[in-house]
Amino acid sequence: MTTACTVRDPNERNSAVPFDPYEQNNRAVHKFNLGVDKLFFRPASKGYSNFIPDPIEDSFNSFAANLSEPGDAANYLLQGDLKQAVISVGRFLMNTTIGFGGLADPASEFGIPVTETDFGATLAVWGVGEGAYVELPFFGPSTQRDSVGVFVDFFTNPLTFAPTRPIDNVGFYANALERLSARGRYSDTIDSILYESADSYAVARVIYLQNRRFELEGNSGDTYVDPYATSDTDPYEDPYADPYAE
Repeated sequence: MTTACTVRDPNERNSAVPFDPYEQNNRAVHKFNLGVDKLFFRPASKGYSNFIPDPIEDSFNSFAANLSEPGDAANYLLQGDLKQAVISVGRFLMNTTIGFGGLADPASEFGIPVTETDFGATLAVWGVGEGAYVELPFFGPSTQRDSVGVFVDFFTNPLTFAPTRPIDNVGFYANALERLSARGRYSDTIDSILYESADSYAVARVIYLQNRRFELEGNSGDTYVDPYATSDTDPYEDPYADPYAE
């Protein structure tokens, strides 16, 4: 699969305006995602979190996280980070064996740090630019680079992609439960973004880009600036506040 990331004009790279040349299409996808969330995902997630006891929900989340460890290890190797790759393998082996297949997390109890990465991060290490902002159906906010990462991670993992026997897609179902758990547990915050913002698309966009850039670059990279903020914005103001709020 080959995908070329759209590249913005060099003179605009330091601009506070997000690189969103597909905004019209993105907003259409965002509207679709809101409909799916409102009709199906939101009520299902609340029912899941309210019905499933927290300890069992935590175990399911731990199981899903453990299934991602081999993919994390592979991506760390591709990134040239042998230490993190070894940690991911160690966590997977420990949690799979004495952690009852990953339903428990003894690795964390033994002080082995949690590792998490993806192919989008691998592309970033390789120097691939993030490209334009895009919103994916069902997945939500992303960039061209991260969109490639989503599909590579999914289709190259035998635990999440078994086209001949869908019942074997244990990783897919585990990830779905993990997403339900997150949506249910953080329902108030997510609802405030999606349903209480004057422009939920703009707010979701700025939050995603800020968080993703910080995740990949930390304090060393350029931080994303809300395009709706003014130059005299209070430096102590909440960066995730609705830019359209009165």
